[in-house]
Amino acid sequence: MGKTLLVTGSSGLIGSEVCVYFAAQGYTVHGVDNNQRAVFFGPSGDTRWNQHRLSKELKGFVHHELDIRDRAAVFALVRQLKPFVIVHAAAQPSHDRAAAIPFDDFDTNATGTLNFLEAARQACPESPFVHMSTNKVYGDAPNSIKLVEQTTRWDYADPAYAHGIPETFTIDQSKHSLFGASKVAADVMVQEYGRYFGLPTCALRGGCLTGPNHSGVELHGFLSYLVKCNLEGKEYRVFGYKGKQVRDNIHSLDVARFMAAFIESPRAGEVYNLGGGKANSCSILEAFKLTEKFTGRAQISTYVDQHRAGDHICYYSDLRKMRAHYPKWDLTRSLEETIRQIVSAWQNRPKSA
Repeated sequence: MGKTLLVTGSSGLIGSEVCVYFAAQGYTVHGVDNNQRAVFFGPSGDTRWNQHRLSKELKGFVHHELDIRDRAAVFALVRQLKPFVIVHAAAQPSHDRAAAIPFDDFDTNATGTLNFLEAARQACPESPFVHMSTNKVYGDAPNSIKLVEQTTRWDYADPAYAHGIPETFTIDQSKHSLFGASKVAADVMVQEYGRYFGLPTCALRGGCLTGPNHSGVELHGFLSYLVKCNLEGKEYRVFGYKGKQVRDNIHSLDVARFMAAFIESPRAGEVYNLGGGKANSCSILEAFKLTEKFTGRAQISTYVDQHRAGDHICYYSDLRKMRAHYPKWDLTRSLEETIRQIVSAWQNRPKSA
């Protein structure tokens, strides 16, 4: 029997990619998921199809129908498995949705994370704990950077940010959305369990994490949802900033590969800005053009002259710290290849998904 990996949010984009990647490395994979995404986002957010895919394709995969807010159940599972690695990818992931469900949001993102951290400290304190955080921990502070408006995008005018946003950027005195605030609580707690207790932990502050297995919806999953709208001839709503707001996009496979690098040589209480960097960044307008290239269909869109609260005008990750700490890791999937895969995946997705 191989080493045991426990993945929360195992039916989601990152969780499922992690399950597949580490199963191929010989790990025995246990997934925790209760399809809460369908509760948060309705039928379009349902991830059962992904759970069934994992059960069918991964030898020895064990699914646990467990709510991460259930402390007793979390403690019992971690005590029973004593996993070699914990990857915590479960979350309420939408900053728009959080305002309507503040307690569900905080209990899931902050308390759920604490449940697993303390369970790990008691049962397997030597096991690497990898937490999927978010770039929303920086709130709207990146909007304070001087920008230059280009034909299809905004970009940083300040040369200090030529490589993007570094991990030293402030998370204080900014509007985060309630989602961003609950993820800050989780992020800092993950750091503290590393710094205070010495656990091998890291918080990965993801940019736009994407890939072919995303159940993208309007409130979460920018590229996946945009492609879905294009293929179905549905209207995509652009919220403010002229559609020139910029995001960096990282393929879920490259996320899993970085986790593997960290697990091989873990550190305590680290944070990394995990994104596609400037090379894999695009504005909404640019994403339209790339998607149209692969689908052959014109993107139907409408403009809403109001931006989302706490939204970033321009954000891409400075990857230099990640590359310095883990020089064998780098991006392997370009933005174009990622979009091509997403197009293909939606075209071949089961109709119930």
